[in-house]
Amino acid sequence: MAQNAFAPVPRALADALGAARYVAALTGAGISAESGLATFREAQTGLWARFDPRELATPSAFAKNPKLVWEWYAWRREQAAAAEPNAGHRALAELERRLPRFLLITQNVDGLHQRAGSRNLVELHGNIGRVKCSREGTIVERWDAPRDSVPRCASCGALLRPDVVWFEETLPADALAQAEAAARECDMLLVIGTSAEVYPAAALPASARASGATVVEINPHATPLSARVDYALRGPSGAVLPALLASLEAGGSGAK
Repeated sequence: MAQNAFAPVPRALADALGAARYVAALTGAGISAESGLATFREAQTGLWARFDPRELATPSAFAKNPKLVWEWYAWRREQAAAAEPNAGHRALAELERRLPRFLLITQNVDGLHQRAGSRNLVELHGNIGRVKCSREGTIVERWDAPRDSVPRCASCGALLRPDVVWFEETLPADALAQAEAAARECDMLLVIGTSAEVYPAAALPASARASGATVVEINPHATPLSARVDYALRGPSGAVLPALLASLEAGGSGAK
């Protein structure tokens, strides 16, 4: 049975965090929403309200109207660049520094975790700040930006596209393998700002718990995952994660 608790962090959870040899965290759109970034469907307001996400985030959509897709992602890239990491992002970066072993697995593409200082990071869905060749898949650092068309790869001439995972595409095999290994091997999994309903990421909490890990959900609202975790901490990650970090500092164990 999950325990719904926040402020203070349950002592048993604080002790488990302090004793953990390996902690993994899975983050979703909720943590970035606290920095002012709309979730994927909320981003369809205003100028883009008449478009369905699947008309903007699939290979077929890019083939049909590459300029529209490129412009939508350019707009999202600007939004991400203007946002700032919040206290939740920073607390995760600090946990990485303090714990013996830590891996952050994110479904987000905004780059806020890196800007907060996280280094041991797996990006399941790519990064909106990167661009790659649509044919060769190679990352492109610089490109010409013609006013009325989509930039092309200087090597092969194919169109450039954002380095993100679209609908109808599979997750990067190496990233998924790292995430699955972490779920099997960690002592504790923090599930932050996501209901973990979309597979294959949704399988990670179950895998962690089956392997004996303590699973902790951090979310302002109950989700379908809530009944299957050991602790459900209700509140924004920008408040809960600093409290969890403070409990580790107060305990004095588990730090490097």
